[in-house]
Amino acid sequence: MSEVLTRFSVQEALVCAMVLMAASDRQMSDAELGTMSRLVQELPAFSDFHPTDIAVVTETCLGLLDETEGLERAYGMIRDALPPRLRETAYLLACEVAAADGEATQEELLFLQSFRIEMDIDRLIAGAIERAAKARYQVI
Repeated sequence: MSEVLTRFSVQEALVCAMVLMAASDRQMSDAELGTMSRLVQELPAFSDFHPTDIAVVTETCLGLLDETEGLERAYGMIRDALPPRLRETAYLLACEVAAADGEATQEELLFLQSFRIEMDIDRLIAGAIERAAKARYQVI
């Protein structure tokens, strides 16, 4: 992108949370990408977001990670775009992406901890969200 993005819309911030989660272990699996696409298509929070815009937001978020202090900038842009109640939604989406390909890696767990702190999400609420995401992806 030629212009520098300084703000996210609410939907872009939610997508960026998923992208950051998927990129936290330096590899975005097919399961993670599929989960991101499915969530954007199914959830009411994305009712006016075009699924093809995922690629644009992904490129923007990955570009931020290439910058010095880029992760902190991305956190700030997400925080600024989301009211507190939707920060929990962003955390849930990140947990869904982490759970999509099985066990979360150490890098993914560290990202979730950092993201929870940056989004000012209570530990008990975060624990409940994490457990719910894990339960949804249990294999029989």
